[in-house]
Amino acid sequence: MNRDLTPKEFEVYGTRLIKDLADFFAGIEQLRVLPDCSPGDFTSLVDLKLPIEGDSLENILEDTFNKVIPYTTHWNHPGFMAYFNSTASFPGIFAELVTASLSVNGMLWKSSPAASELEKITLDWLTELLGLPRIFFGIIYDTASTSTFHALAAAREKLVVYDFRNEGIGGEGCPRLSVYMSEHAHSSVDKAAIIIGAGTKGIRKIKSNAKYEMIPEELEAAISADKALGITPLAVIATIGTTSTTSVDPLLQIAEICRRENIWLHVDAAHSGVTAMLPEKRSIFEGIEFADSLVVNPHKWLFVPMDLSVLFVRDKDNLKKTFSLIPEYLKTGTDSVTDNLMDYGIPLGRRFRSLKLWFVIRYFGKEGLSEILRKHIGMAGEFVRLIESANNFEVMAPVPFSTVCFRYVKSGRDDSTLNMLNQKLLEFINSSSRIFLSHTVLDGKFVIRIVFSGIKMEIQHVNTAFNIITEQVKKLEDNK
Repeated sequence: MNRDLTPKEFEVYGTRLIKDLADFFAGIEQLRVLPDCSPGDFTSLVDLKLPIEGDSLENILEDTFNKVIPYTTHWNHPGFMAYFNSTASFPGIFAELVTASLSVNGMLWKSSPAASELEKITLDWLTELLGLPRIFFGIIYDTASTSTFHALAAAREKLVVYDFRNEGIGGEGCPRLSVYMSEHAHSSVDKAAIIIGAGTKGIRKIKSNAKYEMIPEELEAAISADKALGITPLAVIATIGTTSTTSVDPLLQIAEICRRENIWLHVDAAHSGVTAMLPEKRSIFEGIEFADSLVVNPHKWLFVPMDLSVLFVRDKDNLKKTFSLIPEYLKTGTDSVTDNLMDYGIPLGRRFRSLKLWFVIRYFGKEGLSEILRKHIGMAGEFVRLIESANNFEVMAPVPFSTVCFRYVKSGRDDSTLNMLNQKLLEFINSSSRIFLSHTVLDGKFVIRIVFSGIKMEIQHVNTAFNIITEQVKKLEDNK
């Protein structure tokens, strides 16, 4: 039976692993962004039998580099330009190694004082970095889906019309709830609304304007209609950087409506919220001081490895009231600590996530992080210039950050035909193996999305992407 490694063996294999990973990063641009495989191909390569006797670390590492990595979609590849790419900086990767080595559970202060206190320190830094009001209390979860759920649960707890915590959703007098969001809000908001009891019938998708921004007058009308029917408005979600286009809802106008109607305002800034550190983008965040909650994901555009999402709330005590439940075996006796992180959310087990945020902010600093964000925004601007200089593309939405929505156009072709052509074009682009793009649908039109937010991206990757796209357009036209 295999024993655990000795510290010396850990050093030997660890040194080898770091070298192999360094070689992997040095040659990452020679790899396919998307693996050339079909479902089940990877499974056919690995032994499916449960190991009875232990295997050697030599064999495990060999299989990792020869089987696992070749069948991985490489999010750290500079050609990964799909979704909102989450790229890991080297300082963040080092932090993950330390986190795994410590393997602490930060549920209580006593269970890991450093984890508990460093989370507060790093979130104070993040608050200052983003220029947020000091009234906000921050807590780290895994993803924005979790953060948004916690925000809506806290909003429900804040309602004075019914005691949800004690009576439950099915109790006598339980009100019908409604949650308001742009038609371009992230699907995680829908999921959270369903889980907290609003249901799909309580989801209100508010119309957007030509820039894909929520229309405040439509929001007001929806709230009035619900109140007339005896439906209780629970929360409004304003998005800074929608998933499809990174459009920005008019936050200040929405905040004024929420204040007037006494409705919880949650701001989804999971991807683009980090740009609040840039003075030239601060006007976008006007009204953030009136938000009841806000989510920002440092693992999206702050180069922190997956997964690290931060929920900021105005009312810390209300969040604690929503989730705190302390069994006897977790009581801390005579400890003077009254703030345990487990009290502010569903998870009891809590990874030492703040360590990687600490590493990244300390290493790059505000100036370094700002410089990278500006570079990415500039890269998007250069891509727009290239697209607009060509005669067979059109930009389909405003570009407030570093995501560009565009499509191939051909005179005389209707939208139905163009949709099919752009879908085929995207397939050609991704099959090239050099870049990976994703898509959305805007006003019934199939639109290609390209995102410049990877830490290893440079200006030459903009030109490479444009050249690949134009090559595939020629292939598309030749195949017609």
